[in-house]
This record gives sequence, C-alpha cells and structure tokens, in this order.
Amino acid sequence: MNNTIKLAVASALLAAASSANAGIMIPAGDWTLDIGGVVNAYYTSTRQSGDFTNLSGSVLGGSNTGDVKTSSNITTGLLPNYLSVSGKTRQNDLDVGFTISINPGASTTNSGIQSANQENRQAFVTFGDASWGSIKLGKDLGIYASDAILNDMTLLGVGSGAGILAGNTTTLGRIGTGFMYADWKSQIAYSSPNWNGFSFTAGVTQSWGPDTAGGLNSNHDNIGAGRRGGSEPAFEAKASYAWAGDFAGKVWVSGITQNVELGAFGDDRANAWDIGANVNVAGFGLTGYYGQGEGTGTTVLFAGGYDAAGKAQDSDDWYLQATYTLPGVGTKLGARYGESTLDLNSGGEVSNEMWAIGAYHPLTKHLNLVAEYADQKAKATGAEDGKAKTVSLGAILFF
Repeated sequence: MNNTIKLAVASALLAAASSANAGIMIPAGDWTLDIGGVVNAYYTSTRQSGDFTNLSGSVLGGSNTGDVKTSSNITTGLLPNYLSVSGKTRQNDLDVGFTISINPGASTTNSGIQSANQENRQAFVTFGDASWGSIKLGKDLGIYASDAILNDMTLLGVGSGAGILAGNTTTLGRIGTGFMYADWKSQIAYSSPNWNGFSFTAGVTQSWGPDTAGGLNSNHDNIGAGRRGGSEPAFEAKASYAWAGDFAGKVWVSGITQNVELGAFGDDRANAWDIGANVNVAGFGLTGYYGQGEGTGTTVLFAGGYDAAGKAQDSDDWYLQATYTLPGVGTKLGARYGESTLDLNSGGEVSNEMWAIGAYHPLTKHLNLVAEYADQKAKATGAEDGKAKTVSLGAILFF
C-alpha cells in the first residue's frame, strides 16, 4: 500500500505482517491502483477505579468519581478499520500518486444506532523523482512523533482506553503514556531520497491551539473544545538513519514549532522535540524513546500546554520496549513501560503511565492473533490516582 499504513505494517512487531503489506494491485490504463487495508476487532475487559479527569480530561474518558467498575466491550484497537485506495503513475519524468482512505469504527454501544465513528485520515497527492525526493500535499500522519507510534507494539493491539473509549473509532494504544500523538494533519511536506539509510522530511502543517474564544478554562483545557489554528502554520521535521544486516536498526529525531494565539494573553511559540532508536538482533528487539515539549501539552497537541494565565507548561514523554520473536512459529512476545508527564505552573504535576505485555501470533501471512494486558495509572497532585487494567483478545487482518 502506497500510504502510511504500509509504513505502519513494515514498522509493526509481527514479521509476518510485513509480508501482507502488498494490497490488491489493479492495472488501469496509465495508472496502477492499490487497494488495501486493515480489519481488526478485540474483546476487552477493563477494571477501572479512581479519577481519570486529572489528565487531558475527555481524552481519558471523563470522571470515574473514585468508583471501581469493570466494563467489557468488543471494539477496534489502536488501528482503526482501514480501506485505502492508492494510485501511481509516471508522467513527464515525475512519479505521481494519490491516497484516499476511510476508517470506519466497529464498536456499537447504543441500541438502534449503527453510526459508529467514521474518520477520513488520508487524502493526499504526491509527486517527485527518486533523484531529488517527493512532495506531499493533503492530509496524512503528522511528521513530529510519527516514529514513536509506528514503533509502538500496541499498534497491532489495544493498549489503553478500551474501557473508557468504547464506541470510538480506536483505543489509545500507548498515546499519552509514553509519547505525543502525531495525529492526522493537513500538510505540505518534502521527503528526501534515501541516501544509504539517511533520509529526512520537513513540512508545514495546519496549526492547532487552545480555543481562546471563551478564554482559557483550566490547566488541561481545549480537549473537545474546538481547537483552532493560529496566524501561522506549524513547522515540523524529522530525520532518520536506518541500517540492515544481522544487527539492524534505526535512529530518529523530530521536532515541531508553532505560534500559538492566546487571546487576551497575546501570542507564544510552542516547541517540542524527540529522539528514539530501535535495534533488532537474533529475534530480539529493543526500542527507546524520549520527547520534551514547552507549550505543546500532553497526549494530543496543546492539551494542557498553557495554564489559565496563558503561560506555557513543560511536558515530557518516554518509553522502553523489548520484544522477542519465537523461532519457527513467528510469535512475537513484548513488554513495555512508558510515562507522560505535564509539569503544572501552579505546582505539582499530572502524569500518565502504563506497563503492558503482549503476544502477537501470525496465524497466516495476513491474519494475526493478539493477546495483551495493560496496566495504566493517571496521577495528579492532590487527586486520587486513576487506574485501569485491561485484558484484550482479538485479531487483526492486513490486506
């Protein structure tokens, strides 16, 4: 598939999944069309207690008021169901292509209502040449922090959010418990050729920021409040170096900077950067990641980035992940731990952490069985900890 999902499959844990990343190829005159996608579903059981309003409010599902409850759902995981149509051709010494995707949810939580959330994550055109690179115009995965999610083992599973995001298109995986969500953004971006493993991407993306129409309302404001763009675009870039062989791996860095409009408080510039590495040898894989932001918030961009007085708040994210592929059967076992922390200008902090284990078995070259256990904790100074323990069992199909 000539799109980001192809990169996601290639970056995901299961070696067998990478053999399924060629879609349904259809010659059509001057064009070659590629139809591909993802279908997945999981049974999840989440035991939740404490308060989840202390970190990025509605992203974590609102108040639980200290009660202990267990919820079971059948839903999609971190990846939505995906149907993508791509096309490519060579015209006037240019490689020209497009991708359009639809992403239907698979969770129904209300009787008589079948309108599970629908997303349209990709709609872009590309043109370029192997000698000088390519240009992308349209909507696709953001540039900053994209490698963090593409190297996350929960990409093929559920991670966190199953109990409190039932009815949504996806769960959270490790978003907000180790890295910032790269999100799906309108953008104009340039990607370099691959120079013996080194490449980079840089672009301008649609700016987002706190909704200041009614004033900043809390230290974790703006989630679901109609975030709007600033007077300038955001600027994002990443660079990476990858190598093959018996000891294979990749290292990367990325960053984002954006002017943020703060209403009566004027303007400010929010910035974030990250660095990560992944190495693989003899069936073992190890991934390490760290990111830091000022004014960019936590979980999703600008959630808690600024306090009620319009002052930027610092944040950081990190995770460690280890995997091992069983010889002969291809089953990949993994364990990981990560934290995301927002330092409050008023004193104290809010944080969200998660450790998890998973098993990912290639039943066929296209179909993978998944079992995961995730233990999540949200903490805030002066508030009761929110806890969620989730067991997930299901399958994911790539075609």
